[in-house]
Amino acid sequence: MDLVVAEAEMIKVDERERIRRAYFLEGKSIRQIAREMKHSRTTVKNAIDLAEEKTYTIQESREAPVLGPYKARIDELLAENERLPRKQRYTGYKIFEDIYQRGYRGSESGVRRYIGSRQQETKKRQVYMPLEFDEGMDGQVDWREAQAIIAGVELTVQLFVMRLCYSRKLFVRAFPTQRQEAFFEGHIHAFYHFQGIPHRLSYDNLKVAVQFILRKGGRQEQKAFVAFRSHHLFESRYCTPGQGHEKGRVEDGVGFSRRRFMVPVPRVDSFEELNDHLLRACVADDQRRVDRQMMSVGEAWRREKPYLLPLPDHEYKYYVAKPVVLNGYSQVEFETNRYSVPTDQAYRNLVLRAYPFRVDIAHLNNVIASHPRCYGQEQDVLDPLHYLPLLEQRPGAFEHAKPIRRWRKEWPPAYEHLLRRLQADKNGQGVREFVRVLELHKEHPPNLVARAIEQALEYGCAHADGVRLCLHQLLEPEMRRPEMSWTEPPPWASVGEQAPDLACYDRLLERVCRHLGGHRRTT
Repeated sequence: MDLVVAEAEMIKVDERERIRRAYFLEGKSIRQIAREMKHSRTTVKNAIDLAEEKTYTIQESREAPVLGPYKARIDELLAENERLPRKQRYTGYKIFEDIYQRGYRGSESGVRRYIGSRQQETKKRQVYMPLEFDEGMDGQVDWREAQAIIAGVELTVQLFVMRLCYSRKLFVRAFPTQRQEAFFEGHIHAFYHFQGIPHRLSYDNLKVAVQFILRKGGRQEQKAFVAFRSHHLFESRYCTPGQGHEKGRVEDGVGFSRRRFMVPVPRVDSFEELNDHLLRACVADDQRRVDRQMMSVGEAWRREKPYLLPLPDHEYKYYVAKPVVLNGYSQVEFETNRYSVPTDQAYRNLVLRAYPFRVDIAHLNNVIASHPRCYGQEQDVLDPLHYLPLLEQRPGAFEHAKPIRRWRKEWPPAYEHLLRRLQADKNGQGVREFVRVLELHKEHPPNLVARAIEQALEYGCAHADGVRLCLHQLLEPEMRRPEMSWTEPPPWASVGEQAPDLACYDRLLERVCRHLGGHRRTT
């Protein structure tokens, strides 16, 4: 309904005070005050009459000659909307179309304004039941997206959030994805952060946990999630579809953590650095005292901790396993990406274990290769060390080997100097010798190998044995000999000063003679 309102004064309460002081305490006239303060005399009179600001007051309804005859029909259609299916209700345009056919010739925007005012008049605020939780009993879990700059690239990261309902202690961890392996890893890190497990966890109907919702409200859960829950012995509870407010504690925690921990947008080199930042922020949040609570978050958690379920004796294997077959380039494929396997362990049938941040490739339960997990498409993730045994057999492929070409873009200049020296001195065997140098990376850190190569070039021993010797010296530098001093003469000071004992020579001569005499008799 459009309303006409009474004129309200547009001056602030402090201006009213100045006017009233000028009139009552300084004895100025209304005319003088109006002239000096540049207000109308009506405004000055109103300020003298009333110290507080005037508010808008409804005076009378304004006539709506065009829309007025059709308001009853609009109200009727709005009431009917309450009985119609949610996706088949009258829209603003359909209501306009209905009354237009009945003779209305005003604008559609006027109809929409009236509908909006009626909806505001009848709309009720959604209210919730205040809840209270027991120590150690309940926790809530949710996912949310946030922005972060990782290694110079702006990414959308997935924040796993778990919150204990009693103490409100918070755990947040960032992942590239919301897949099941990330879901399980988030739980495990949260349990270790809380130093225990809540008896019951509440979720939305996440696909990684719920396979589908049954007709009477039950849930068919994912087998992997049931096994995970069984390992940790907590119960699961699911919200009514579309009613995320049923786990309001974690909903609040998600917004809180995103505003407090991710503003400004973090700039980090890796997910590991980002998660270190989030964990420190969660620990610091223990000092906060929630409104209307007597204890801080950390104090309430220490009170809650004895009531949590204990952590299991061994950690749950939260990877996703998939049988894979090795191709002719010593690679296995997973999610369109190919990962290398050592060429000297090129078994045909292998198992790939996918974690959120890495993949392991195993043969008979022995991990033979591990790579950072790639979330791109159709990428080759190659470890050049995996191809060194093959290059030693086929050195002619060195210049065009894809893993080596990638590596050469990153290694220090000393590597190229050593390679050229070996190719010039080794009569065609330089590449094999250089590959033996590169194999040192399998057991030693890259920076140490690089220093050993630099020293070998400096000492003039530019070959595999020379680099290995320099590396050994870097690993085990010579110990400095301790200085020895005695306050008294050392035990050997008198050596050489004693008189010789000649009796020992007599005994030796006697034994020789006996031996020779016996030898003559035998002959």
